[in-house]
Amino acid sequence: MAEKRWRVPADRLAWRCDPDTFGFQTTAELEALNGIAGQERANKAMAFGIDIDAEGYNLFLVGSPGSGRWIAARTQIEERARTEPRPPDWCYVHNFEDSDQPIALSLPAGQGQQLARDMENLVTEGQEQILKAFQADEYEEQKSAIVRSHSERRDAVMEALQARAREAGFLIQMTPAGMVTVPVVEDQALTPEQFEQLPDEQKREIEERGRELPSQIEQAFRQARAIDREAQEQVRKLDQEVARQVIGQLVDQVRRKYPDNEKVTRFLEAAQSDIAEHVEEFRSLEQIPEDGPAINMPVAIAQMQREEMLNRYKVNVLVDNSGTEGAPVVCEVHPTYYNLVGKMDFRVRFGVMVTDPNMIKAGALHRANGGYLVLDIMDVIANPLAWDGLKRSLRSGQMRIENLGEQMGLIPTATLQPEPIPLHAKVALIGPPMLYYLLHSLDPDFARLFKVKVDFDTEMDRDEAHLAQYAAMIAGLTRREKMLPFSKGAVACAVQWAARLREDQFKLAASHRAAREIVAEASYWARQNGREVVEAEDVSQAIEAREYRSRMLEEKIQEWIANGTIMIDTEGQVTAQVNGLSVISLGGYAFGRPSRITARTFLGRGGVVNIEREVEMGGRIHNKGVLILSGYLGGRYARNVPLSLSATLTFEQLYEDVEGDSASAAELYALLSSLADLPVSQSIAVTGSVNQRGEIQPVGGVTHKIEGFYHTCKARGLTGEQGVIIPQQNMRNLMLKEEVVEAARNGRFHIWAVRTVDEGIEILTGAPAGRQLADGSFEEGSVNDRVMWRLRRFAETMRDFSVEPGTEPPIRREVAPVGAGLEGDGSPDAEE
Repeated sequence: MAEKRWRVPADRLAWRCDPDTFGFQTTAELEALNGIAGQERANKAMAFGIDIDAEGYNLFLVGSPGSGRWIAARTQIEERARTEPRPPDWCYVHNFEDSDQPIALSLPAGQGQQLARDMENLVTEGQEQILKAFQADEYEEQKSAIVRSHSERRDAVMEALQARAREAGFLIQMTPAGMVTVPVVEDQALTPEQFEQLPDEQKREIEERGRELPSQIEQAFRQARAIDREAQEQVRKLDQEVARQVIGQLVDQVRRKYPDNEKVTRFLEAAQSDIAEHVEEFRSLEQIPEDGPAINMPVAIAQMQREEMLNRYKVNVLVDNSGTEGAPVVCEVHPTYYNLVGKMDFRVRFGVMVTDPNMIKAGALHRANGGYLVLDIMDVIANPLAWDGLKRSLRSGQMRIENLGEQMGLIPTATLQPEPIPLHAKVALIGPPMLYYLLHSLDPDFARLFKVKVDFDTEMDRDEAHLAQYAAMIAGLTRREKMLPFSKGAVACAVQWAARLREDQFKLAASHRAAREIVAEASYWARQNGREVVEAEDVSQAIEAREYRSRMLEEKIQEWIANGTIMIDTEGQVTAQVNGLSVISLGGYAFGRPSRITARTFLGRGGVVNIEREVEMGGRIHNKGVLILSGYLGGRYARNVPLSLSATLTFEQLYEDVEGDSASAAELYALLSSLADLPVSQSIAVTGSVNQRGEIQPVGGVTHKIEGFYHTCKARGLTGEQGVIIPQQNMRNLMLKEEVVEAARNGRFHIWAVRTVDEGIEILTGAPAGRQLADGSFEEGSVNDRVMWRLRRFAETMRDFSVEPGTEPPIRREVAPVGAGLEGDGSPDAEE
């Protein structure tokens, strides 16, 4: 039979990995690959992005889910980070000059917590030392001397006032209401009643003498109050000096620990001055209870004042790198705006929201400063303002903590404005290719900030080097996940599965997730089978169990085909009806299913009409594939006569949308069968697309399509005549299961690979396609000759119906309008 020329040998239906390819018995003997296999381009790009120290050279890891982007990023970045120095700690402290602008302090790693402890000890010891200093005899003597000196001066002023009063004949007496002047006559102080009994002339004389005494009393009082204020000021200065000396000794001890940090020195000096200036408040802290419920408002207020007073001297360690080995690597899994750039917390005090530098919280950028930050771009853009906050920090090279209310509020609010911290971090984003290209096109900042594209491939070459890498990756997974080691046969089986995932005999799927899952599941089944090493049978069992858990819908469809609910013929011959093949992919599981494609051809100028397109069930690529059929028909058969054809194509029993052009060859075969009035074998299914020149083009999913039709035929009974026609270019994509390969080897099922439409139609009809002769005609009796004869008959009939009475115009060479078409399985009956 002519069809044997295109039959694919059984040994080319799949690639099988020889376990002896590997020079080990189990993966326990191998050095583990902790990264991922087959990503040389990505590894080189990542190494470049990590090494280069220039503005904007952040990384974007592009790849499909499961390609190992996260594990690759962590592996390479962490390996590099371990060799880099630890970044400094960052702290926020109170700004004694401007309390709204906390100061950022940079300290060597580990010294942030040390400074916080030093300041806490300084305050605690300072309170004790100040109380002791104020209780010391020396302080009491100095204070008493000041009080005594000013008391003497005050007494002198008051004595002088009394002397002036006596000269005027008065006595100054102190009463609860203040000083009063009492007239004196003959050394006797007069009562008000006695003064009223004096003669008027004597009273006028006394009043005249005492007229200037009130001003003199007021002046004396002013002098006394000034002396009192001067005494208080001198006592306050004494207290401040005592506090400054006491705190100064403690500050000097702390300052010596940070000799080269000017900002720490300025903060300590400012804290020393502030304690001295507020020494009375500092001393009174001991009188306020530290804990326990506030039983009344004054106590609550006092506790709040105590907390606010002590917070001024606390150190907020924003970033502590004391436990970091090398540079930090931060993988933020929930990158909200606040989790990225930090925030300021608030607390309620008597109905008012208040904050302070100790309530400033670090974001992922702060924790990754001096190291690396790894983010999923999908999570970043899903959180409001997170992407803007990240870009703003990278553009400015600073981390500025601002709450969202400041950016989104219409009315400015008074809050803290912490000093920005310089940003020196490398950011690695992980995302799908489509998002990378969208951001590159639509976001003007993206290309400037993320200059290193790290592209992860979906496949790797099946060569000796990559086979060794894959085995080493399995070794690494078994050790990291604490799984059983794999034998070389199990590794060979896993490698075959990777080739099947990729549907390529010369490629392996570069899916790290798939490798990790098969390692875990095969190890499980090995333990269930009582083995200490995973064997090939365990890997096969794991693969079969995975498929069994997912193929319920496939089995339902095969059941409906078997009982006739879905009408598919696997024997006999029918005109204008072809078995097309499609792939259904749901939840990570793909399977093939046959579909009946039918065609109807008849006289007219409607061209090829795709029914799915007319009812809007066809996708654009599928519609394009059907339109190409009109181009093929016109170019092949209507060069000298008009294409006077109307035809319809459809997928029978189709209840969902159709996309793709992989059925266009089957649709064309249905049209040719209808036009040639030749039946098509129903034992054969077809997949492949076609171009306008009649060349069969490769399609995807051939392995699943073949297996889907094989299961249908098996359920009906294999006859030895059944099989699938595929594009010749898809031979390398065959990774069929052993059951199908055995059936082909025993002649019970066949795979044919064709390059042209003519080759396929010969297999389907058993008739020769027919070569085109020099005059444009085809070999007599061939399929093409029958098609051309039918189209010429259509054109002549159309001409006859179009002739005006008494005229006989020649056949025109223009082509009739062609309708849009879709990928359908033609089951038309030939129309005479």
